Amino acid sequence: MTSSAALEVDQLEVCYGGIQAVRGISFSVNPGEIVAMIGANGAGKSSTLRAIAGAVPHAGVIRIDNQVIRTTHPEEIVRKGLSLVPEGRGIFANLSIEENLRLGAWTNRSNYDMNLSKVFGLFPRLKERRNQMAGTLSGGEQQMLAMGRALMSRSEILLLDEPSMGLAPKLVREIFAILRDINQAGVTLLVVEQNAVMALRLAHRACLLELGAITLSGTGTELLENPKIRSAYLGH
Repeated sequence: MTSSAALEVDQLEVCYGGIQAVRGISFSVNPGEIVAMIGANGAGKSSTLRAIAGAVPHAGVIRIDNQVIRTTHPEEIVRKGLSLVPEGRGIFANLSIEENLRLGAWTNRSNYDMNLSKVFGLFPRLKERRNQMAGTLSGGEQQMLAMGRALMSRSEILLLDEPSMGLAPKLVREIFAILRDINQAGVTLLVVEQNAVMALRLAHRACLLELGAITLSGTGTELLENPKIRSAYLGH
């Protein structure tokens, strides 16, 4: 049976030694969709993203555009059109903004100038400071750089791990507005986020991960209005 999903995860399991962090979860993300994954610290959200991106060993089946991903080499997964923007950003502090972006394009160097122009269009602040050392940027600017670096690979699916972490409320709103712009440009997004309100307002669909298992799923609006979500994550 074929599927039209951009990303399918079937019975994903992730273990660290004897500890099972992700317990056989299954979900899909459709082309052009934003799916949010919310949950408490330690729920298995980051482990899920890292497994999909090939950064940690896992069991289960992952498909990108209906093709089973059998590799665990992250660079090969990037070539297949999927990139991870990691928690903590993971930029190269001793390189310039443009050097970081150039590294993002190393798996796909075609149309480099055009891709760079698109990234600078999304992040004009990066263009203004293209020669500045990345380590001197603010937290919000570093998050923009991490997102821009992932886009330089021309990935059609972006996984974002806590994009608002450590940012002031104004910058959080700016980052989420940019995520919407990226999605409207045709990029599919899977977003792990502690800020449940912002994530659920952004998402077309969402799921709640608890102790490595998906316990609720629905549209972003449905989860925003769910009494359990409102009590545990929205303070209502």
